[in-house]
Amino acid sequence: MLIGRVVNQVQKISVLVLVSALLAGCGFSGAEIKKGIPDTRSETEKPVPVNLDADTSKKLDSILEAKASSRNVDKDQMIDLISGKFLGTPYRANRLQGAEHTPEQLVIDFTGLDCFTYLDYIEALRKSTSRQTFVKNLIQTRYHDGDVDFLKRKHFFTDWAYSKNQNLADDITAQVSSNTVRVEKRLNERSNGKTYIPGLPVVKRSITYIPSGLVDNKVVSQLRTGDYIGIYASLPGVDVTHVGVFIMTDKGPVLRNASSRKENEKVVDSPFFEYVARKPGIVVFRAKD
Repeated sequence: MLIGRVVNQVQKISVLVLVSALLAGCGFSGAEIKKGIPDTRSETEKPVPVNLDADTSKKLDSILEAKASSRNVDKDQMIDLISGKFLGTPYRANRLQGAEHTPEQLVIDFTGLDCFTYLDYIEALRKSTSRQTFVKNLIQTRYHDGDVDFLKRKHFFTDWAYSKNQNLADDITAQVSSNTVRVEKRLNERSNGKTYIPGLPVVKRSITYIPSGLVDNKVVSQLRTGDYIGIYASLPGVDVTHVGVFIMTDKGPVLRNASSRKENEKVVDSPFFEYVARKPGIVVFRAKD
């Protein structure tokens, strides 16, 4: 994942999810997604178009049921629980649909994940108690201002902590280590001045990261299960090249991630130190309560 989100046209069954019908767990019919929807203030009146399939529908209900029976767990444990439900799910690149001149579609597909959609689903699911709230929370997680539009999509991992409006997480990188590096970047701008994503403005942003050689036991002791980890990108115009979830297991720390590596090509738990050692460094975000 070079920039966090890229576009790929994939075939799915497009269905219209009526929010009122979601409460009853049914009520689907074919529909095309229109640009700039929905108004979340009136979701009980307006339909929310999504892409869904039978396997995704079944898994969504299963995760919501697991959440309902685990209401007393804290935020960190909930992220562990939800992220674990996707272990073994196939890796598939470029899951979202939309482009500068192609209407954005609200994609919900649990049958294949890239690293960023994986985090989208985890973050939205942890706040949700029903299909209705999941759709609403996914829109708020994936798009600025809850506007389903390609140019409003949160294309960069650091958008989660540095949006103009509601942030999903706090950047705690400098809190977990005193050995950080701060780099000024122009996100979406290539070294030749062109852009990675046509139509998307260039954003000036300071990126703080911990060099991989300085990610030691002391740093890991400051991390919590459920922290979101970005793999710092040395490329110009890019913040991270990959994302995952930090999980402390009985066998040690792991990065739970949708891995594109040939030996994996699925959601796996990668040994944390071994994984990070091969990368330039890490960015650490902590989900807001």
